[in-house]
Amino acid sequence: MKSRKLMQYVISVLLVALTLTLAACGPAPTPPPAPATEAPKAAEATMAPEATKAPEAPKVPEQPAAEVKSKQLNLYAWSEYIPQGMLDGFSKQYGINVTYDTYSSNEELLAKLQAGASGYDLILPSDYTIAILIKQGLLEPLDLNQIPNFANIAPEFKNQYFDPGNKYSIPYQWGTVGLVVDTSKVTRPLTKWADLWDPEFKGRVVLLDDEHEVLGMVLTVLGYDKNSTDPAQLEQAKAKLLELMPNVKLMDSDSPKTALLAGEVWLGLTWNGEAAIAHNENPAINYICPQEGCGIWYDNFAIPKGAPHKDAALAFLNYMLTPEASVLITKEFPYSNPNKAALELLKTQDPDTYKSYMDFAATNPSAEAIKAAHPVKDKGDATQAWDRIWTEVKGGQ
Repeated sequence: MKSRKLMQYVISVLLVALTLTLAACGPAPTPPPAPATEAPKAAEATMAPEATKAPEAPKVPEQPAAEVKSKQLNLYAWSEYIPQGMLDGFSKQYGINVTYDTYSSNEELLAKLQAGASGYDLILPSDYTIAILIKQGLLEPLDLNQIPNFANIAPEFKNQYFDPGNKYSIPYQWGTVGLVVDTSKVTRPLTKWADLWDPEFKGRVVLLDDEHEVLGMVLTVLGYDKNSTDPAQLEQAKAKLLELMPNVKLMDSDSPKTALLAGEVWLGLTWNGEAAIAHNENPAINYICPQEGCGIWYDNFAIPKGAPHKDAALAFLNYMLTPEASVLITKEFPYSNPNKAALELLKTQDPDTYKSYMDFAATNPSAEAIKAAHPVKDKGDATQAWDRIWTEVKGGQ
């Protein structure tokens, strides 16, 4: 009891002292709210394969106005195309688990969605496929107010012909399809797609396993529209492509650079990013936009109709568009980046990589090359004729 009274006395004295102290200090000021655009810490990333430290996942502001309740995001996209650091950073910031399934062609994606595949929250189709999906009602409309970082996209990559107003798609990467050449094996200058038919290149050519780019290239060699639907022109293109086949060692859309770096092939038709990666490993590998014109493409994220986690998809789109996240794309998969804020960050953060990006025709084609380039467009009813010819050529008929 005595000890209890003593304890009560001590507590009383402490309470009095605390009251006097608070009265003397006055009320604590309310801290100002953090600005909505507070600059995030730049991520550390590297392209060097021998690096022992993985790129730091970027931490970026949580921008979308809508609350993100989902804890799952299901991606369906091209293989070897989305940096793991970006996925890890998004998962860490939002507490969302990401599943990443892959496909190797737009046709594979299209067939799956047309067959009624459900469960995907984000897909990554190319331009002409976006147009088809919009026409067939297979995409969710976007609310750009929930993707404020869309402002980071350069104006020339907005409002494209396949999705006016970006009502259904957000740019991810873009690029060209050009002539890749190992100049240590091919010493004379090459300037045209037609050079691929030279008999000296028998068994030394790699082509993309892509009917739109390959058959389209042959049509341009013949002087026709890359997206021709004329039956007679398509038959001529088939005959011309069959003439090329003895020179073709393989068709590979996933990693055409592999055979090139191994010395199995000397030249071919490939994506610009594959050429850039190969050039980084072997500077003798060059990239050319031929006289007949490169191909040109635009890959875009979109949300398929009925996506179960649309809120997570919108959050990812906005996260991906931050310069800190988008710069990881260029460092790991150097196609061409439409995010002007990311390129500005790259210039400051990694001047050597930025210079390599700007100085190489694969990643930064000239204005003249872009103007002369040929996009892939929907063939409509002629799609079956294209598919038939492609199957016949690959079958050796």
